[in-house]
Amino acid sequence: MNKISVEVLLQTPAEEQFIELVERKGLGHPDSICDAIADSASLALCHEYKKNFGKILHHNLDKIMLVAGESHAEIGGGAVAQPMRIIFGDRATANYLNKHIDVENIVTNAAKVWLRRHLRFVNPDQHVIFQNEIKMGSPELTELFERVTVGANDTSAAVGFAPFSQTEKIVFTLENYLNSQTFKLLFPETGEDVKIMGLRRGRDLHLTVAIAFVSSLVLSHDFYFKRKKEIVSHLLQFLEPWQKQFENIKLEINTLDDPERGENGMYLTVLGISADGADSGQVGRGNRANGLITLNRPQSIEAHSGKNPFNHVGKIYSYFANHVAEKIYSEVKGVREVYVHLCSQIGKPIDRPLIASVKLLLMSEIVLDDVKEQVEKIFSVELSKILEFRETLL
Repeated sequence: MNKISVEVLLQTPAEEQFIELVERKGLGHPDSICDAIADSASLALCHEYKKNFGKILHHNLDKIMLVAGESHAEIGGGAVAQPMRIIFGDRATANYLNKHIDVENIVTNAAKVWLRRHLRFVNPDQHVIFQNEIKMGSPELTELFERVTVGANDTSAAVGFAPFSQTEKIVFTLENYLNSQTFKLLFPETGEDVKIMGLRRGRDLHLTVAIAFVSSLVLSHDFYFKRKKEIVSHLLQFLEPWQKQFENIKLEINTLDDPERGENGMYLTVLGISADGADSGQVGRGNRANGLITLNRPQSIEAHSGKNPFNHVGKIYSYFANHVAEKIYSEVKGVREVYVHLCSQIGKPIDRPLIASVKLLLMSEIVLDDVKEQVEKIFSVELSKILEFRETLL
């Protein structure tokens, strides 16, 4: 690896830019479902490989797609007319040392476990068709797993940053609350399909929230719109600790709704997710590795979910870059923002990236020479432990 690059970044911090946009796709969003199932399936394979062979074998499951079903939601009821379809794609090792690994069964069971655990109204045996299109990997990529030195599975770049802005913290925290047990006990008619777009204009914050309602639990037209108002009021109370950070916080829910259009003017779903009859999903279209889609920050379009945690830098570097950025920010005084970029070369050791770059926004009284040596040391130490860091991804 070349020397770690450390430089000062001359730009306005995200918190001080006039316009800031932050998005988070929630637990039951079709893209989030695909990401979660991809990771669950990958982890299930990892444990099966380690149990049988003492190590992880070649696989990448980051080509999973959810095809929306067909449903008919109506006040007080509704039904699924055609199930959703989850298509497993890409590559995995099914035969090794004359032993067969039942990849199809393992990934399907992992998906079913996740769906039952996280989506209250989805019965995977009834509401989902599973289609396996996973093939064997190429000999050249599979051979990387046999090397003594761990070689990168791809030439790939990743970026991470720290810290979160107040807007980023709110969007992240709010979605987690909306899908918490506490909130679902208060508002059981809300489904898991949630999406939040946060727009900060100066010190005014505007939150646009989409929440799928479960049609069987919506008792009437008036009930739906009454509960919407109650949810807005409740969430504004929940956000009160952040009020001092902004001059005004405005929150709107399901802005496509139209009271004049009856059931067609309400966000009703049968299963609490739009995928039961409207929206499809795909790995890589959802949240980045830090859980957000941050339009004011540099981002990698790498799909981290479903990639193996042994040597696929698309996953490892995505998480590691954020880890290093957070460590530098928390330990180096005088730093306002940290951006970490990493780029690998396929086949080369993952602890020796092609480039490791740190870009810093510093406080006015700090110059680069004040912090450069400490930043380099932190990065070098963490990079020397990246093989151990992979275990945290399991």
